[in-house]
Amino acid sequence: MKTCGLIVEYNPFHNGHLHHLEQSKYTSGADCMVAVMSGQFLQRGEPAIMDKWHRTEAALLAGADLVVELPHLFAVEHSDLFSKGAILTLKELGVDHVCFGSEHGNIDSFIKAAETYNLNKEAFDEKLKQELSEGLSFPEAARSAYRMIGLTEGEVDLSQPNNILGFGYVKQVLKYAPSIQPLTIQRVKNAYHDEEITGKIASATSIRKELLHHNTISEPAGLSFPDTTRQILNNYRHQTGLWHSWEKYFPFLQYKVLTMTHEELAAIHSVDEGLQYRLKNVIKDVEDFHSLMEAMKTKRYTWTRLQRMFVHILCNTKKDTARGLLEKDRLPYVRILGMSKTGQKYLRKIKKHMEVPMINQAQQLDNPLLALDERSSDAYYSVLPSGVKHKFLHQELQPPIQLPSLQT
Repeated sequence: MKTCGLIVEYNPFHNGHLHHLEQSKYTSGADCMVAVMSGQFLQRGEPAIMDKWHRTEAALLAGADLVVELPHLFAVEHSDLFSKGAILTLKELGVDHVCFGSEHGNIDSFIKAAETYNLNKEAFDEKLKQELSEGLSFPEAARSAYRMIGLTEGEVDLSQPNNILGFGYVKQVLKYAPSIQPLTIQRVKNAYHDEEITGKIASATSIRKELLHHNTISEPAGLSFPDTTRQILNNYRHQTGLWHSWEKYFPFLQYKVLTMTHEELAAIHSVDEGLQYRLKNVIKDVEDFHSLMEAMKTKRYTWTRLQRMFVHILCNTKKDTARGLLEKDRLPYVRILGMSKTGQKYLRKIKKHMEVPMINQAQQLDNPLLALDERSSDAYYSVLPSGVKHKFLHQELQPPIQLPSLQT
């Protein structure tokens, strides 16, 4: 059985994701499509608009065969660590290919760029460290370091978000999983950060903006995802009364920061360079999350960088714990969120060959990485009304979603 891995967030699953899924299956010739999906919080440091279980359901109904969770700690990280967690997960699952969308669309260019990076990694790291010490943000420092080793003048534009992630995937494939063959398909229609919906394929950014602004599924947002996603979104909002956004979490974040000491804040992952002092001074005088971000962001501390920091504060992720887990070159488990009949068949085939445990329920393993996944769900569901919160928290104890049961 040939397999193809996808690295996704599906926030929410839309027609562009459907195009990526179908084209990846066609390009790879795969029988089984495996999605490594971020959990409750995402790579840009945002809460997913609806929880991982409903997003898993949407992915399965659209054609994914197996959905596994990218551990929370890797899911809320910069592109290199996000990519590392995803590729290590796909390696444990023994997939044949990984296929990603990109602005560039030519896999040979990504492989060449990754090989150039590997040959010049020491010089790159030295330049990156120098630029960071001079006050540049991580993205700016990285672009400068790439330019120094000749990559920004190559074929792959590493200022484009999907190219950056794709470059990260290929680097980690070459380092950790050379048996996986990388593939890419070119992104179509809207760009990653486009905020206006102009057709049936739109950016997730524009779709979320439309959903959160109207607090309902209005056109044109409703045209930009499959009917199954529309139904799942409506069901989620009907059950919970909301779609998740940072504004819902602001009172919890503000309370945590105000009641923590400077020393306690400094112990949180990514609270670096004295940010705890600036944060405590600013947060007492703002009334919502957007105002907090506007007051905190600088050239050095980007919107995304700050949002990730706030996720770690909300989930109480400590520096010492995070550092040790992120440095490991192997994941301690693979968490299954959902599967089709084809996915079940593939899991039965590979289970005997896997060198790490396959987790179907959170209580099956006592592990600090898995504990962070559970803690992220506790934080994520904290904004739900008390009448439904227990039901959603209880999902962590449930077995994976199985597609046949969704279709009956």
